[in-house]
Amino acid sequence: MPEDEESKKEEPMEENDFGDIAEGNGKAAETASMSNGNHAAVEAMPEDEEEAAETTKHMDEVEDVEDPDDKKKKKIHMKVSPDAPWSERMWEVFTTFWPLGFIAFGGPQAHIAILKDHLVDQRDWLDEEQFTELFAIGQGLPGPTSTQLVVSTATSRAGPLGGLMAFFIWNFPGLVVLTCAGILIEEFVDPNNPPWYLAGLPPAAISLVFKAFYGFASKLDNLQICLALFSCLTAILINNDEDIRPSSSQFIFPSLLVIGGLITYIDSKREKPFSTYTSPSKGWDAQDDTTFKRIGIPLWVGALLFFVWAGVLALVIILRDVVEVDNVYLEIFEVMYRIGSIIFGGGQVVLPMLQDEVVPSWMTNDQYLQGLGLAQSMPGPLFNFAAYLGAVFKGVGGALVAYCGLFGPGVILIFAMVPFWARLRHNQSFKVILAGVNASAIGLVGAACVILWESAIVNAADAMVFSVAFTMAIVWNVQAPLCILAGGCIGAILHPDALNLGQVPYCVEQIEDSQVENQRRLEKVARTLLFFT
Repeated sequence: MPEDEESKKEEPMEENDFGDIAEGNGKAAETASMSNGNHAAVEAMPEDEEEAAETTKHMDEVEDVEDPDDKKKKKIHMKVSPDAPWSERMWEVFTTFWPLGFIAFGGPQAHIAILKDHLVDQRDWLDEEQFTELFAIGQGLPGPTSTQLVVSTATSRAGPLGGLMAFFIWNFPGLVVLTCAGILIEEFVDPNNPPWYLAGLPPAAISLVFKAFYGFASKLDNLQICLALFSCLTAILINNDEDIRPSSSQFIFPSLLVIGGLITYIDSKREKPFSTYTSPSKGWDAQDDTTFKRIGIPLWVGALLFFVWAGVLALVIILRDVVEVDNVYLEIFEVMYRIGSIIFGGGQVVLPMLQDEVVPSWMTNDQYLQGLGLAQSMPGPLFNFAAYLGAVFKGVGGALVAYCGLFGPGVILIFAMVPFWARLRHNQSFKVILAGVNASAIGLVGAACVILWESAIVNAADAMVFSVAFTMAIVWNVQAPLCILAGGCIGAILHPDALNLGQVPYCVEQIEDSQVENQRRLEKVARTLLFFT
């Protein structure tokens, strides 16, 4: 080590100065330098107890950190110590997640990247291993994965109330916009004749579902691809067969997930399994229970929350299907809570289930697809789409009931699961079953691509919009809002009220409907000309 660096290492540090770590040529030198620097910092701590506590609580905001390429980058450290008073940690949770609710575009994958950048790389709330463990919790539970990651990280920081606050501010922008959109579309937009500015939204939204399926399926091995294909074919058959009711999906879809988990579990017991299974994690905080104490949820409360989730699910199903209580808000809550309790794989997987339930009983297919395009362009989780569906059906009250119903199971289960997580991650069987469940869920995303394509792409103009948006999303990696905006602009340009290009439908029945619509437009133009003459 050079003399100037060695002398710098041995030089005593000034009061309240944690110093810079000298760059060593070897790992041992770097470790020794860090150890000496920390020792000097401890000796330089002020003797006054209040000042010492303040120094421990408030850390440096910016510090130079050496990355693997030996290039220094700025890292924003947490301003509040993990052991700071609860009120200060709650305020930190609020200031951290409030801006994220406005910039979290791009779907679950983008959300995970944003959260990792802010919580691990910038603010140093938790290390990468802890973050990965919490992400795996959401992957193994029904509900929106990115939202569950928000709840679990905030809970590990400021307890259950911190998790609830992060949940609401993470979803707030999308909730407000989609609720307003649902009310306005119901009041001002003719569902049988959507305006020109909404024509391009459905095909552009479908392109993002295709992108999500491509991203999921590309990571599967041969056995998992077979499971995904089986669930995909089954879902497609259910939605287009005269002898099978589409509503049977509420039982068949969960069965597909169970079958997938059983197959991978049986395969893992073979001497030479078809699939590759990773070993269980050591579990985060396996040697230290400080984080679990900060979470503040005892094991018995976690177990009780599982019973609460199951009890509410059984109660609403009995009230609606057995007792046959005639209440529209109970109907909304039962549909959303039941779907939220059985859906694995995030927002894209929930689309075919929601479509089966709400079209045509709650809204038209065009209204559903228009809302889907808007939801794809909003920040936050795709589960906010529930607010739009409820608003179209029953206004603000319906939006809030649908929102709570779809999000409720995932939020309850993430709070229930966190206290048990370190033990479950030691269980190899749990991870093996989870691999099959996820593969089957990905197959449902593929089915959503086929089902939504059939209903959204009705003519050449829609296909052109889809092609442009899909290219932007896959090839150029353009963010979802810009893809939706581009699709809306192209759809408006090609609309019959503008250039009137590519409007011949693909299906015979649609051609007849198109001819009737064109005749209606000509009569409208003729009446307008007659009025002015």
